[in-house]
Amino acid sequence: MKILLVEDNQYLAEILAQALTEQHYVVDIASDGQAGWELVTAFTYDLILLDVVLPKLDGISLCRRLRSQGYHMPILLLTAQDTSTNKVLGLDAGADDYVVKPFDLQELAARVRALLRRGNVALSPTLEWRGLRLDPSTYEVSYDGQLLHLTPKEYSLLELFLRNSRRVLSRSVILEHLWSSFEDPPEENTIKSHIKGLRQKLKTAGAPTDFIETIYGLGYRLKLPSP
Repeated sequence: MKILLVEDNQYLAEILAQALTEQHYVVDIASDGQAGWELVTAFTYDLILLDVVLPKLDGISLCRRLRSQGYHMPILLLTAQDTSTNKVLGLDAGADDYVVKPFDLQELAARVRALLRRGNVALSPTLEWRGLRLDPSTYEVSYDGQLLHLTPKEYSLLELFLRNSRRVLSRSVILEHLWSSFEDPPEENTIKSHIKGLRQKLKTAGAPTDFIETIYGLGYRLKLPSP
């Protein structure tokens, strides 16, 4: 899943981005509110971590603009101002939750997971498909009870397939969801390599060789069950 972090403190932004990346999220960083707005209009995000005090466009104003334009992704405010006024302003602007700096990274991660579950009504605690189970709360993946040991990119790729189980995913869609906009886009063979590695690990666990099928000229999707 993809998160936008809007934070002007570079040191804190790097710490948060690293912690979230270790939790298998793809993270984009914006250092001011205007840059955050431009990223939201260009890419799709599952959640926004939004600092309140920002250059160019403050977090509460950005939050208000997002909601007025019909954006519904969960928004978690990061604030150093532990006052009722700021909390009320943020929630009234459309934020879903807030944390006060300094905060515990484990608590922040738990709040992120809770908002992601709440923010998508179609999101179930455990994703399942033909014997495959992925638990986003523990990051465990198994096939017929056998655990799969996946790389972070393989995990994110499989989660993307499971959340779009009947959709053909093109290379551009995979790029948008699995690579940060600040990363150099990988070569086409890189995506093929991740698909190949994921297929091999699924096969080793007992899954059919065509569990992830190639739709030539379009992309990839999970093999649909026979009628």
